Amino acid sequence: MHLAGEWSPFKVAVTALLLSSVARAIDFDISNEDSIKDAASTSTYAMMKYYYGNETGQIPGAFPDKWWEGAALFLALLEYWHFTGDTTYNEELSIGLQWQSGTDGDYMPSNYSSYLGNDDQMFWGLAAMTAAEFSFPDRSTGFSWLSLAQGVFNTQIKRWDTSSCGGGLRWQIWPYQSGYGMKNAISNGGLFQLSARLARYTGDEIYLQWANKIWNWSVSSPLLNNSTWNVADSTNVDNDCATQGNAQWTYNYGTYLVGAAYMYNYTNGTTQSQWLTAVNGLLNATFNNFFLIGGVIEDYYCEPTETCNNNEILFKGLTSTWLALSAQLVPSTFERIVAKLQTSGKAAAATCTGHNNGTCGVQWYKSTWDGWMGMEEQISATKVFTANLINFKKAAPVTSTTGGNSSSDPTAGEDDTDASRQKTTKITTGDKVGAAIVTAVFVAGWVGLISFMMFGS
Repeated sequence: MHLAGEWSPFKVAVTALLLSSVARAIDFDISNEDSIKDAASTSTYAMMKYYYGNETGQIPGAFPDKWWEGAALFLALLEYWHFTGDTTYNEELSIGLQWQSGTDGDYMPSNYSSYLGNDDQMFWGLAAMTAAEFSFPDRSTGFSWLSLAQGVFNTQIKRWDTSSCGGGLRWQIWPYQSGYGMKNAISNGGLFQLSARLARYTGDEIYLQWANKIWNWSVSSPLLNNSTWNVADSTNVDNDCATQGNAQWTYNYGTYLVGAAYMYNYTNGTTQSQWLTAVNGLLNATFNNFFLIGGVIEDYYCEPTETCNNNEILFKGLTSTWLALSAQLVPSTFERIVAKLQTSGKAAAATCTGHNNGTCGVQWYKSTWDGWMGMEEQISATKVFTANLINFKKAAPVTSTTGGNSSSDPTAGEDDTDASRQKTTKITTGDKVGAAIVTAVFVAGWVGLISFMMFGS
């Protein structure tokens, strides 16, 4: 869960430029593989203009004010390489993905670990997992991609919190962080997804057990309703998870959906039937809730009011990829998902008219540039473009027995004794007071924001 930002004066100024020039959209022919690849190439080039980690004096993979977004960038690059075969950015990708792994191989680097959320770390784990599943070459030195995903899993399950709500991951890792009093969908759904992917890739029973455990806890909490298939954004520890923050975001649905798709693909018998029901339920809810104007994917909690912050701009791009993976893993969903991705891909391409250089917007359903620009806009566009290439590359991600060759280390991250130290560290009165003040400010702002979006004009 992330709070919405404001439309900056810069973006307002940029909108004015739209009125003074005639721009040409990215060509996007859904029936032509080369056309889609060219669209992805254009948006990826524009995306990488915002990356400085490959320059002298810069830190590979580092985004000091938004560290988790580096994972989103590298996910987009992995998908771009995998579906197009273009190796242009592979060295930057490989170095950055390794550089941010931390000394213990669990994506808890010292520069950022003091303020990370579980979801932040999880996204880097998913990037490493994707590298393993796409057979992206391990580096000759450092950690393997698979072991990095295992390192994230090993540190996160230690934070499974049974002191409230019967289990679940808190949103934040440390007690002094605002949001520590919440358990949210993206953290728990993300760990569920990672566990399911590790189970399928390695065949190790421990990952399967945890995937089932996280799913079962989620449906017992207010986060995931397996009757209506509503996915709430968060629930509050203070009242033992009796209530929910029901903000609706695409990526909350997407992470549970693709996790269920991996479970379906890996399991069999009656269990497989259970997961097919989950996939279909979540898929229908995702389509009904978020594919609105013209059948184009939209995070409607912020797009119409033009209040999306950089985090939220990424959500539907992430979801687009997870939909594509679900289609590959559950063939019965393929045609329905492809049709939705094609409509959204065409609409996204039509927004990429900014400055005549492939600058893409946020409100894809408008099919014209809305004046928004940034790395996040380019990442989401790239991801929906590459997601459309599943129509030409239908094979599901590999496993350790079907072509995957990333080295396994089931004990990865175990040496990181600080990764879950809030379980043992004595919290002082000052810590509690400070955390309470920050959380109170955070929650007040969050409630006000939701009220504005629900009832404001």
